[in-house]
Amino acid sequence: MNIPNEQEIGAYIAAAGAAAWEVPGLPETTPLRPVKTVGIIGAGTMGGGIAMNFATAGFDVKIVETTQAALDRGLQVVRSNYQRSADKGRFPQEEVEARMARFDGRLSMIDLADCDLVIEAVFENMELKRKIFSELDAVMKPGAILATNTSALDINEIAHMTKRPEDVIGLHFFSPANVMKLLEIVRATHTADDVVATCMALAKEINKVAALVGVCPGFVGNRILFARQIQANKLVYQGVLPWEVDAALNQFGFKMGPFQMSDLAGLDIGWSKGAKTDNPIRDALCELDRRGQKTQAGFYDYDENRQPIPSDVTAGIIHAITGAEPAKRSADEIIEICIYPMINEAVKILEENKAQRPSDIDVVWLNGYGWPADKGGPMFYGDMVGAKAVLQRMEKLGAEDTAFTPAETLRTLAAKGGKFIEIDTGGLKV
Repeated sequence: MNIPNEQEIGAYIAAAGAAAWEVPGLPETTPLRPVKTVGIIGAGTMGGGIAMNFATAGFDVKIVETTQAALDRGLQVVRSNYQRSADKGRFPQEEVEARMARFDGRLSMIDLADCDLVIEAVFENMELKRKIFSELDAVMKPGAILATNTSALDINEIAHMTKRPEDVIGLHFFSPANVMKLLEIVRATHTADDVVATCMALAKEINKVAALVGVCPGFVGNRILFARQIQANKLVYQGVLPWEVDAALNQFGFKMGPFQMSDLAGLDIGWSKGAKTDNPIRDALCELDRRGQKTQAGFYDYDENRQPIPSDVTAGIIHAITGAEPAKRSADEIIEICIYPMINEAVKILEENKAQRPSDIDVVWLNGYGWPADKGGPMFYGDMVGAKAVLQRMEKLGAEDTAFTPAETLRTLAAKGGKFIEIDTGGLKV
């Protein structure tokens, strides 16, 4: 393995972060649309967190909910978050009221009509998002930017619900949105240049790290995450317990492995009682009210300090569903099985022109998913281990599942040399 020194890694990460702001083909003279008032649809965890970014930066924010109770609850969470920060000395106590004064809670989307930017932040349901954008098209003033916070859905389909697809863009914030630095800005087929330029400038204004990406399932960050999750689940079906997978990823440098992360997010996201999904282990855990940290039990048991403890109940459920006998895999093998598919998927994203450059993919994973800084990002790490090693593992995984067939560019790198971070497939195309 080629192990760069700390200075080399730091220089790469800094250069990658700077390059992510550069959008080839977008003139620096592109005029920006004026944005003074921002509308947020949804005052839940994501909507409230997104709204905080703008209020903190001095923007007036209108936030819409369907009921007064939901609106009051959401604004109270925002106030509590600000109060907690003030109590920790991050800003003066009077700043809490100054920021809250920028919020204007409403119960109708028509009240957003004069906003310069509106961000839809409801749960991941395409029909609901289509309905909302149809309504926005009818009420929003000409020239307003219409953004969706979807984390994976087809923004072109959402934009199609309007007569102004050039005004539609994806602004994918990461949870908790008031804390996480990354903002995936998703350019759809018809998104106008000035909308892209305005959103890139806004990202800086609200102190985010932006990466411009294209439309594909999961965009850049989640598409790569899905590849890792699929392999982690396959390992469990082969007899490797969740905490063994997580321990290997923790050893790699992630603060949370895939199953720790699932417990934190909540296993019942997208699940309802009695549902049979493509993840029967998750279904069985949820039926037992093991829904993650919030119920003090998920894949893990949790003590009063939310410390995860391997669970005999979970082990029993896994054995009953999979029939797999316990199997030991080394940490190195688990890392290869979970991490190398991420590298391969990133290469496919570049081949499909859904990212501007390889280093943007590293920026996404460093700032949105806790990729360990000493390994530079999936592309940088690919160069640490070498294309031949990645290809060797992907040949095995691709033989088991064609979704993991090695990317053609990976084969080329392994055969002819070259670096992952130097892959040039022509940049982002929509």
